Amino acid sequence: MTRNSPMEATSRGTVDPAEVARFEAIARTWWDPKGPMRTLHKFNPVRLGYIRDETARRFGHDPLAAGCLDGLTLLDVGCGGGVLSEPLARLGASVTGLDPAPTNIAVARAHAERSRIAIDYRGERIEDVVARGERFDVVTAMEVVEHVADVQAFVTACCAAVKPGGLLFMATINRTLRAYALAIVGAEYVLRWLPKGTHQWEKFVTPEELEGAIRAGGLTPVDTTGVVYNPLADAWRLSRDAGVNYMVHAVRGDQEKT
Repeated sequence: MTRNSPMEATSRGTVDPAEVARFEAIARTWWDPKGPMRTLHKFNPVRLGYIRDETARRFGHDPLAAGCLDGLTLLDVGCGGGVLSEPLARLGASVTGLDPAPTNIAVARAHAERSRIAIDYRGERIEDVVARGERFDVVTAMEVVEHVADVQAFVTACCAAVKPGGLLFMATINRTLRAYALAIVGAEYVLRWLPKGTHQWEKFVTPEELEGAIRAGGLTPVDTTGVVYNPLADAWRLSRDAGVNYMVHAVRGDQEKT
């Protein structure tokens, strides 16, 4: 139900121009915790903790250490205004953020500069990065898959950017009737957490479909976990219930070459 931002598709790559335009319209609000991105700000600690813990485990780091991602390169695909990129950089990762919406990149760069955080923000597509042969220890594409025009092409490109032994993290929304009721009717029309039209139910992706696309891209899914909202605590948490929001992480074998 939340998202980082749209990413790429069509003959121009994986970018969906309509999705880019939709996020451009609200790009100045990325860092407003009470604005259109307020749900994302509530959701962010859960996905950050998941990425931190699984990455630290994979690379033998202490997830509780101040610089637990030191020495790792990380690509945040569909970075939006940098709401996830910045805390990952604070954990020590060398972060590159991609987004096709120019205003998103401008907002992300300005906020990182004010925060004195070094992040390489680029207004380009994941396909461009892969074509140059760039590879990263960790690739994230959080709340992006449901906004692309070609899921398999996008997932394949993200997989190709992962170094041997590296990790891929993705988060999206399941294509269920419950997801339609909560993520679209509830979040956009009743509670007005998100602008109307943010999501289209037919573009939601089931865990089985996403895991299959990841396997086709050459990586092995390791874990799929649901994320649920607790209205009493006004907070999100990990859950075995993947009926609406869920996250997947996958690994590329140490000996595999891209």
